[in-house]
Parts: sequence; C-alpha cells; structure tokens
Amino acid sequence: MLWVDVTYIIFNRSSHEAACLQCTNGHLMCAGCFIHLLADSRLKEEQATCPNCRCEISKSLCCRNLAVEKAVSELPCDCSFCLKQFPRSGLERHQKEECQDRVTQCKYKRIGCPWQGPFHELTAHEAECCHPTKTGNELMGILDEMDQSHRKEMQLYNSIFSLLCFEKIGFTEVQFRPYRTDDFITRLYYETPRFTVLNQTWVLKARVNDSERNPNLSCKRTLSFQLILKSKVNSALECSFLLLKGPYDDVKIKPVINHHVFSNDTNETDYVPLPIIDSVECNKLLAAKNINLRLFIFQIQK
Repeated sequence: MLWVDVTYIIFNRSSHEAACLQCTNGHLMCAGCFIHLLADSRLKEEQATCPNCRCEISKSLCCRNLAVEKAVSELPCDCSFCLKQFPRSGLERHQKEECQDRVTQCKYKRIGCPWQGPFHELTAHEAECCHPTKTGNELMGILDEMDQSHRKEMQLYNSIFSLLCFEKIGFTEVQFRPYRTDDFITRLYYETPRFTVLNQTWVLKARVNDSERNPNLSCKRTLSFQLILKSKVNSALECSFLLLKGPYDDVKIKPVINHHVFSNDTNETDYVPLPIIDSVECNKLLAAKNINLRLFIFQIQK
C-alpha cells in the first residue's frame, strides 16, 4: 500500500483518489500513504523517509507524477457495490449513477420510510411501501420524530447566530507549533504563541490521543485542545469559544461551542476534542509543518 510500482499503488482501495507522489529517487506513493508517513514521522520525532530507498521525503521534496496518475486512472478498480471492475477514471460515475447494486433510499423517506437497499430493488419496494397509506395521525408522529432530530442540528447554528449578536466578539488566526515534552519518553504536543483577543492575552495547547504513550501505533488519531488565559483579571471572565479551520486549510472541522468562566484561579479550560471528522483529517494536520486554525471568543456580559 505504500510503495514500489504503479500497479501496487491502486490497491489502496479505501480512496479513489489517483494522486501519486514520488521521492527524489522516483519511488511512488499514493497521496493517502504519503500523508500517513509524514504524520507518523511527526509523532515519532523522526525524519520521514521513502519506504523503498529511505531517502528523505517531505511536501517540498516530493512531487506528483502526472504520467503515473494518468496510467493509474485507466487501470481497473472494483466497484464497492457490484464488485465488477471499471477504469478508475469512470468508477465514481458508475457508483453514483449507473450501478444497479448501489445503495439507495425510498422516495418516501421524507415521510419516515427507513428503507435502504440496492437500486434494482427500489421500484418493487416503492410499489409496496406502506408509508403513503398511513393515516394523518401516524404520519404526524413520524414527522415529529424527524423534526426533533432536525432541531438538534439547527440548535448549534442558532447558538452561533446568537453569539454573533454579542457586544464583545474577537477572533484571530492561531498557529499551533509542534513541541516535545521533557519526559524520558518524549511526547508530542502543540502550542501557539501568545496572542491577544478582547484585550486579554491567551495561549492554546493541543495534544494527540490525549497524550497516549505511543499514538504512532494507533490507527485512530484525535487532537484535543485547551484555551489558557495568561492575563490577570479583576473579575471573572465568562466566555464561549470555538475553533474553525483557517482560511488556507482544507481540513474538515465540525463547529462545536465550548464555554468556560475564566478567573485567576481557573485560567485553563479542560482539554476538549478538536471536532475533526476522522483520523484521515487528523493525519493531514499532523503531516503539516504547523496547524493553522481560526479561534472565535465571545465574552458574555453580566
């Protein structure tokens, strides 16, 4: 999955991206494995190397091989639904529009039908679906459950809109830089330089897998962070805050609002999860030289 030749690269079937990179000696890596190698090297405090020839690799030293990417796009790849083989370049269209075994949903999903199944069974199911014949009272109960789920999703966005009405709002770009602890077995952590928001000085810290001893041995990777108030305050400072992706990053982060009352005695929040989608997104952050995000702080007035 990591190296050697063109035909081997395509067997990383967890992703249909055909991006291929090469080291300075011409050995090939798929994009997903390249990012994973960089993330592992960050966790182990080692220089990332090509798995084949052990030369140094980095985003500046490696380049894409467009000829290989073109060749890979024409090689056969299995459809995850019907298991038939198609050229990689046409696989996405086949799986979304043409495959008779692709997973689809009943058209009566909007009134509560939970059915999911292969596309070739859709017509027969919809002809027998009981939801169009349900009574008004039965449908109202189903719709109420769906509304509750929708309200939970909207609650976050309504909360953000409410925070945007506050008098005192501050935001800044923050850059997490990697450091190592002084322990016998050092651990990776991240910290930002001091920055000023709402006339106060702050610092952000982050850690991998909640300071697990060997996160490089784990397939599941997470980041958690804490906000620290460095200024001395005369009275308690009640704030809501959230981290979002920076303007030049493509990492996927779900916004989550956190809350803390800062004082001279309670100037640090607990570590809270950075709400990234999955371990793949976490590896993207770990593979970067620095982690660039955007912090919003909303001061709650008494």
